[in-house]
Amino acid sequence: YGREIIEATTFRAPHDAQNKFTQNPSGRKMRDLDSAHSTSGMILRDNVYGNIDEDALRRDFTINALYYTIDQFKVLDFCEGIEDLDQGIIRMIGDPVSRYQEDPVRMLRVIRFAAKLDFDIEANTSKPISELAHLLDSISPARLFDETIKLLSGGHALKTFELMQDFGISNHLFPETSDSLEQVDESTKELLRQALINTDTRIATGKSITPAFLYAALLWPPLQLRLADHDPQTPNYYQLFQQLANEVLAEQQQYTAIPKRFAIAAREIWELQLKLTRRNRRSIETVFKHPRFRAAYDFLRLREEAGEDLQQLGQWWTDFQFGDEQLQEDMINSASPQKRRRPNKRKKSGSDQ
Repeated sequence: YGREIIEATTFRAPHDAQNKFTQNPSGRKMRDLDSAHSTSGMILRDNVYGNIDEDALRRDFTINALYYTIDQFKVLDFCEGIEDLDQGIIRMIGDPVSRYQEDPVRMLRVIRFAAKLDFDIEANTSKPISELAHLLDSISPARLFDETIKLLSGGHALKTFELMQDFGISNHLFPETSDSLEQVDESTKELLRQALINTDTRIATGKSITPAFLYAALLWPPLQLRLADHDPQTPNYYQLFQQLANEVLAEQQQYTAIPKRFAIAAREIWELQLKLTRRNRRSIETVFKHPRFRAAYDFLRLREEAGEDLQQLGQWWTDFQFGDEQLQEDMINSASPQKRRRPNKRKKSGSDQ
């Protein structure tokens, strides 16, 4: 339509909701392959064409069942969606339990719309969510990663995460994070909160965000919990840190399939937290040239903002990166430990033999 692209969807009708079963030779009851639903009620196929009335009843929420027609340029409302829009209510069309069983991701959509629009969730729509949150375990980790990014990159990440915790959704998307938040110190909890706030701020100001940074913050609490029993001064601490970081990421992959490029970037952001503390010329120059330096620096500042005492390390790196070459050289010299000059060995005097 000119330079605009308008997408039109085909009207569809619901499949027969009743599952069909047959007996196999052993007498065991099995679901018929022609059934459109799994035994748990999840929709397997959705390709029956219908009319506009049937299509409206297929929609998840009343506010999503609105149609625009060029016939007199009207909005058609079949489910009192306009009224719910005016009242700021998210209401499920049909029986919420059945609709969540058909597609558990609808529970995530409820939370996303509630956070984004600042709407209330109608009582019958919200009541089953906590009881049915476990159905998300049947959704592929790849799809859940995509849905997680939608949830947290809509400009309302903090409120979204709080709703996820309230309804027990986070227990099935970020189980280690949910468990560790009850055990870690306040600064670690606050870091995640500040990261979500900063994500919302960046989106509001038109800046980009990366899933790598989000996941680095989301999985920081379980990483810190695993590191709590280990002394940072031990000789092999860096190797141990890497091992535990890999374990945290591998565990999360079972729930949301983090693409490799984001998982690597998140791990590098964590590893650079250790390297940013090293004060010798080689380490400083190597870290400053690292492609993840800026993300790691931002993460370091978040840690300080959250209340972690890092001995003004963030301010040191702020001064360094924005200073001229002479200032950077002076800062490196001041920070680097001075090497002791080895004394020259005197030749022993003695008579020739």
